[in-house]
Amino acid sequence: MGALNAELIKLKRSLAWPVVVLLPIVLVLAGAATQLADGEQPDDGWHTVWLQSVGFYGLFPLAIGIAILGSLAWRAEHRGSNWNALMSGPTSSWRIVVAKAAVIAGLSAIMQVILLAAVIAIGKLAFDLPGMLPGQYFGITILLVVATIPTALIQSALSMVMRSFAAPIAVALVAAGISTAALMAVGNAALISPYGLATRTALLGTGAFVDTGTITVGDITSIPIAIVLQTVVLIVVTTAVLERRDTRI
Repeated sequence: MGALNAELIKLKRSLAWPVVVLLPIVLVLAGAATQLADGEQPDDGWHTVWLQSVGFYGLFPLAIGIAILGSLAWRAEHRGSNWNALMSGPTSSWRIVVAKAAVIAGLSAIMQVILLAAVIAIGKLAFDLPGMLPGQYFGITILLVVATIPTALIQSALSMVMRSFAAPIAVALVAAGISTAALMAVGNAALISPYGLATRTALLGTGAFVDTGTITVGDITSIPIAIVLQTVVLIVVTTAVLERRDTRI
């Protein structure tokens, strides 16, 4: 709990909050911009608003957002003698790994909730759509919150070993693109990638890119299995890597 509390204290003045709040709002506005400018209504109501907002967001902005959060979470440790203080402190490696990943995943979860709220706001306030966003999209949002945990873990690991702020973000951009291409080529087999897992989950039910528009039993079973396996593996591997990192001169 000590490691997690320390990370939570750092969040009070963190630059992560603008990313968490603005990234999903900007992408939702961008998705609806053309129709708003033309004064048109979405062709398929709530589904169109969701597709325009989440369809592009899931391809690489989602991964980039999490990557920025990861770089911000580890930035302090790469300054001055903070790394040496971290490695010589009493906190075990696995607690550090879990605490960092928990904060990144928690911020990512808030980002998904803001995305959902922004979609609802655009649908009701800008397009005056009847009723409420269908329940399946609330379910997809909950699943997406959990599905981004492996991405949070791998970006935390990358930011841990890379002192550069931008390098882990560049890796996320490339990996998200490769994972999307893999999803289109081999389908759910690409869920082996944390980035492919996040993208596949975000696109559930949209009928865009790698999604057929129908949420199948295979999707509902393969995605949670991939989440659990990747989370366990990434925690173990990242902990092992951190334990072998030494103090810096």
